[in-house]
Amino acid sequence: MFVEMKVEGLLFDPRSNMYILLLKEADGPGTLPIWIGKPEADSIALALGKVATPRPLTHDLIKNIVDGLRVRITKIVVTEIIDNTYYALVHIASGQKETLIDSRPSDAVAIALRMQVPIFVEESILSTKTADELDEWLKNLKPEDFGNIM
Repeated sequence: MFVEMKVEGLLFDPRSNMYILLLKEADGPGTLPIWIGKPEADSIALALGKVATPRPLTHDLIKNIVDGLRVRITKIVVTEIIDNTYYALVHIASGQKETLIDSRPSDAVAIALRMQVPIFVEESILSTKTADELDEWLKNLKPEDFGNIM
């Protein structure tokens, strides 16, 4: 079963020198933190801020290709976590045919934001472990830990 999520925000984790993409349940209290790299965080930040770039970046290019081929992305789904690595699928529809494309969650979210399609997470992933991990990280957070994303 899938749970619809919204992008709650992006945080910088100075301990790992990575960014955290924070997804929150659309109609509930659940959250899912996913550690991502700076390029993906920048792309998500641009999409969240609705910032247009002079030339298409990678995720904009993907949107342009999808639009040009006259197919549509219907949703993205974070499907599983294996060895602390999250996996996602981009669902592409062409007529009655649906194709699932393997993706990193950060890329899938960057595309979903540009295409304005729903973001889902497999319910089994929303476990107490990830919520506890985020709570612990937030408790130890200091104001100087917040970095500038762009």
